[in-house]
Amino acid sequence: MKQTLHPLDGADDKVMEQLRAAAAAGKGHVERAPFDQMMEHTPDPAGVSYEPATVGGVGGIWCRPGTLRSNALILYVHGGAYIAGSARAFRHLAGQIAARAGIAAFVPDYRLAPEHRFPAAFDDAYAAYRGLIGGDARAIAIVGDSAGGGLALALLAAAGAEAEKSGALGPCAGVAMSPWTDLALTGPSMETRADEDPFLTKDALAAAAAHYLAGQDARAPFASPLYGDLGGLPPIQVHTGTAEILLDDSKRYAERAGSANVDIALHTWEGMPHVFPSSVGTLNAAGAALDLIGTFLRERIAA
Repeated sequence: MKQTLHPLDGADDKVMEQLRAAAAAGKGHVERAPFDQMMEHTPDPAGVSYEPATVGGVGGIWCRPGTLRSNALILYVHGGAYIAGSARAFRHLAGQIAARAGIAAFVPDYRLAPEHRFPAAFDDAYAAYRGLIGGDARAIAIVGDSAGGGLALALLAAAGAEAEKSGALGPCAGVAMSPWTDLALTGPSMETRADEDPFLTKDALAAAAAHYLAGQDARAPFASPLYGDLGGLPPIQVHTGTAEILLDDSKRYAERAGSANVDIALHTWEGMPHVFPSSVGTLNAAGAALDLIGTFLRERIAA
């Protein structure tokens, strides 16, 4: 496992003070409309077009950069604790990555809890992946954030295992931003980073997990990839901040993957909150992280 600790940028430190003050009243609340409105504030990257589409029977949005480097594709799985989020709300964040990588990205609108329980979100994301490999793509990377980061990591394992058995196209790389890898909420940072995290609380995540799981095992690998078989995964890049309660979800997953001989790089950003790359244009670290993601994906596609 490769580990990189990125120091806190002085300008970002000042921005974080303002962010904490602004976010204090809503800490721990995840409501669909306000959440989507917040995520739509991610700047729209220049040269990216957006097109509604259906892939593998799942609706969503294509994010197409003006210049494509290859016939590779990205499956971008959005966050929202399994109870919120949409392809429209996350199209700009996916577009930021698509633009830097020079690769078109599809963002599926997977079904949300509590209306649709586990494994509905996983099944929809997997159906979209199967739809992508049914086209002419020669390489597919799976990228996600938060709950979508957990889904992306679970998909890497499931799609890789299926490819090994059937000869279908397996994912060439994975990227996870602040992934939720443990719905059992056993990471020490749930407590040790509680005061530093401006957005999330353990109680809020527990409620979301209960809505999604509906009494099913929180340690099921397709719900919590931390507990799955991590052998044979493609190269993975993970980004997390020290100011988030899900910090140990990234650290423990990376440690387990590294022990399974996975080529995994963990980037920990000092003082950064949950899914901080969405704040590109506001936090300097966000742009730096997105650049690393774009470079990683380009290199994996070239390989």
